[in-house]
Amino acid sequence: MEKSPNPLDGASKLENAIEKWSVPIGNLFVSLFHRIALFGIGGATVWSSAVAFLGMINKGSASIEDLLLLFIYLEIGAMVGIYFKTNHMPVRFLIYVAITAVTRLIIDIVNTKHEGDMSILFMGITILILAIANAVVRYASFKYPSKNSLSD
Repeated sequence: MEKSPNPLDGASKLENAIEKWSVPIGNLFVSLFHRIALFGIGGATVWSSAVAFLGMINKGSASIEDLLLLFIYLEIGAMVGIYFKTNHMPVRFLIYVAITAVTRLIIDIVNTKHEGDMSILFMGITILILAIANAVVRYASFKYPSKNSLSD
């Protein structure tokens, strides 16, 4: 007795054939999007840092806020470079950017109000929480490294 052809077998073959050519094309589009986005973010970072630097030159001096802004741009540029090379987003760099941004905000408040208040205390606690989060991320990446990544 012969087995009757199952119509689902034909559908499975068609599905497999479609998947065979669509998955590589999808992966190519995702990879192209990542590369284009990285060039865009990198270009915008260079452009923004150049504008900030030219503003400092025109002003004739650089404040601590200006320097911290340049450090933020540097950290973003490092993140783009690391992601470009490894295809992994270093979470620690995002934490560094956040710490630097909150520090810049504290300095701005102190320069504007010339007095301390509860908002500065809360921002200090925020920096402490971010520093603890960074320590946890570093410990976890050391203790439980991913199989195919470089250490963060």
